Amino acid sequence: MSTSERVGDEVVTAKHPAPFTDVIIERFAHIVGEYVAERETKSVQILDPFAGIGGIHKIPGLLGPVSVAVETVGVEIEENWANAHPLTLVGDATALPFVDDSFDFVMTSCCYGNRMADHHDAKDDSKRITYRHCYGEELQENNAGMMQWTDAKYKTLHRKAWMEARRVLKPDGIFVLNISNHIRKGKIMRVVEWHLATLLDMGLSVEYVERIHTPRMGFGQNGQLRVNHEHIIVMHNSDEVLLKSGPTALQWEEWVLTATPEALFCTQDKLKERG
Repeated sequence: MSTSERVGDEVVTAKHPAPFTDVIIERFAHIVGEYVAERETKSVQILDPFAGIGGIHKIPGLLGPVSVAVETVGVEIEENWANAHPLTLVGDATALPFVDDSFDFVMTSCCYGNRMADHHDAKDDSKRITYRHCYGEELQENNAGMMQWTDAKYKTLHRKAWMEARRVLKPDGIFVLNISNHIRKGKIMRVVEWHLATLLDMGLSVEYVERIHTPRMGFGQNGQLRVNHEHIIVMHNSDEVLLKSGPTALQWEEWVLTATPEALFCTQDKLKERG
């Protein structure tokens, strides 16, 4: 998929294998809208540290009339993708160029560590939808788009990125992550659960986890065995009593693994009531 944006006098066309789907970015906008309605604030700052071609910048236009200024900032490691939108900076999610406590929201969708991270050329003429092949040239060394879930570098990079995200998030800020599991050799890779447990261990607390059905590719290896949904994890930048008396990271991981779609959308208080 590609998008075209005017940057100065130049129109930049950038291809990206995994832009935000409409249902995900609309859900992000709804979350921001709820925040605006519940709080007295004059402005809201939103950061996407894995901005890609800049889907995060659609949020202000999706909110409709609001009484506050909603500003979005993107950070993207690949220059050509960053150039797809003037509000996206070229930068690294593991070393953000912002002071502490800068943003009301960090909202993002990181790489899932699936076959889109393949970066070798096919031996045949088969169609390949990967970060490397869509970009058209070698990716930056610290780009998660060429790190498989089974690669230790994937987890190391995202731990650093989430630490940076929490650093620039305001003390009462909201962290929102769109993430998905995937299938490898017939088995589900529990990417969602790892990110959830990692974020909890860093001190964020869960507001809710939501399962969203989205269109998935039906070709390639495991083409008929796709996980048919993604997750949105909504968390607060607070570790107050929620982590001391509420569910542990392991309990949350088990909950996501076993919950039905209807039960998965839940608040931390509801899970706490379950014991």
